[in-house]
Amino acid sequence: MEEYYWDSQLEYLQNTRDLYYNDDYLEFLVSSVWKISKPVHIIDYGCGYGYLGLKLLPLLPKGSIYKGIDKGEQLIDKAKNLFKNLPYETEFTATDVTEMNINREYDIAICHAFLLHMTNPKKILQKMINSVFNEGRIICFEPHWVSNMSSLYLHEYDQSEIMQLGFLQKLFENDTKRNGKDGNIGIKLPAYLSELGVTNIDCRISDKVNFLDTHINHTNKQSLFDSLKEEGLGIAPGEKEEFIETLMKRDASFSEAQAQYEAELRFSRLFNMDSSLTYAPNMKITSGVIKR
Repeated sequence: MEEYYWDSQLEYLQNTRDLYYNDDYLEFLVSSVWKISKPVHIIDYGCGYGYLGLKLLPLLPKGSIYKGIDKGEQLIDKAKNLFKNLPYETEFTATDVTEMNINREYDIAICHAFLLHMTNPKKILQKMINSVFNEGRIICFEPHWVSNMSSLYLHEYDQSEIMQLGFLQKLFENDTKRNGKDGNIGIKLPAYLSELGVTNIDCRISDKVNFLDTHINHTNKQSLFDSLKEEGLGIAPGEKEEFIETLMKRDASFSEAQAQYEAELRFSRLFNMDSSLTYAPNMKITSGVIKR
């Protein structure tokens, strides 16, 4: 059986999730935006190791139930282990979301950084919609890579020295046209949900801003630096010819690919533990109500 890629990425997933949200903001969403005041039954599409369950269950009314589904058997095993001694009712199932259908069994359907990996995200959204009761809710936490990369500042350097925003935007758009996967889907979800008949659509942006400061204590600085590197910031681009060839296969010109190589190489050389760097992932959080 072919190994599922994300089963081998557990360390990356665990080390980068804290870059995305402040707990008090999630609490604000639960209580003031979604106004969840009674126990709910939630299904998490592409749950991974249950990250959203770990974040949301402590904020939800007592008696809420969380079910996670994911193709990764190792991720599901990790989730079961993480939750086994916690005071929440949970269920985890290893299954391919693209091959399953659930009809009107849940109050809320959620996903986190999942739709961007789907070749047909609207089809998955429809599955999510179909799985909740009338007056139920769909909530999607998804990225917008262009705004993510524009919200980065390495102190004392112009951003254009390390980030080619125009080129990257075109590159991402071409990738989506070619394979359907869309790293910028977060900003498009309000329109997609509207097309699918969802009502009361609301889109928020996570307020988390990470600041790598030369003056914070060493332990916290090392942890944040490692997380930022795992996120892909300041990673060396590798062998030049191979890097350029790969980008040209993604419809970049030779000069564009070479400029991108030089930008990533420059970033990798400038970014270190003593850097002062500000980074806001700008995760989009889109929700809406299902009315039939």
